[in-house]
Amino acid sequence: MENGFNRFPVLETERLKLREIKAEDTNAIYKNFSDDRVTEYYDLETFTEVAQAEALIEKIAAGFKTHTQLRWAITLKHEKELIGTCGFHEMETEHFKVETGYELSPDYWGRGIMNEALNAIFTYAFEEMGVNRIEAFYDPANDRSRNALEKCGFLYEGTQRKRFFEKGRFVDASLSALLQEDYEK
Repeated sequence: MENGFNRFPVLETERLKLREIKAEDTNAIYKNFSDDRVTEYYDLETFTEVAQAEALIEKIAAGFKTHTQLRWAITLKHEKELIGTCGFHEMETEHFKVETGYELSPDYWGRGIMNEALNAIFTYAFEEMGVNRIEAFYDPANDRSRNALEKCGFLYEGTQRKRFFEKGRFVDASLSALLQEDYEK
């Protein structure tokens, strides 16, 4: 799985460019994460200060350097502005497994953008990183997330009761996964 960390991979799809998240993305990250619609099911509190976006960008960059996280900025192909992010964390190299996470500005919901971005990073994970399993945890009430994963071929594996402690309370988490053998079909 180390293949993904030689230099930051830039991915392109029909409509999108997935690139490294940089300091210039601070305002766009802040805009997304300060929107309650984006953070409703997220494990972060809604941002109230730009410094929170700066800290998140630093954490993502550090994760790439230590080979523990790989997260892309989602941009429209011919524009520079970040409209969302997607990527991998909770990377378990000994098990050839990663966990995926993502968010998108509500201005772009319902256009198939997240599906296009996720398919690109999942292809990269299987073909370039040698991943065997991609997992996704999501709030059982988050229909958008569940639908995005199902469109990419993920299978629901169950709901874990009170799996995470987020925003001052325990929350359930549904788990779906995509295996390399299913992806190849």
